Amino acid sequence: MKKVLIVLTVIVLSFSAMAQTSSMKMKDGCMMKDGKMMMMHDGKMMAMDKDMTMKNGTMVMSSGMVKMKNGKTMMMKNGYCVDMNGKVIKGMKMKGMKKMDDMKM
Repeated sequence: MKKVLIVLTVIVLSFSAMAQTSSMKMKDGCMMKDGKMMMMHDGKMMAMDKDMTMKNGTMVMSSGMVKMKNGKTMMMKNGYCVDMNGKVIKGMKMKGMKKMDDMKM
């Protein structure tokens, strides 16, 4: 009986850890927000003023065009993000993100 309880506890904790990982906010990358490309660095958001090349070779243009390493292109839509590894993420939440303009330096 003890073993069953321990196994169930481990399973529940595993699901809890997976849920937290999938809801985490992106810390670094690019995002289309309100029709403008934004760059995020350490959780701070600022306007993207130049093109970026991600670790896997994906290029993200300040216009919102994304060119994958394999040559495929796509236009970013509002809420879409590209992390620093080049992974495109749809519908990212921006709670807690701060614009650089709002930061006191």
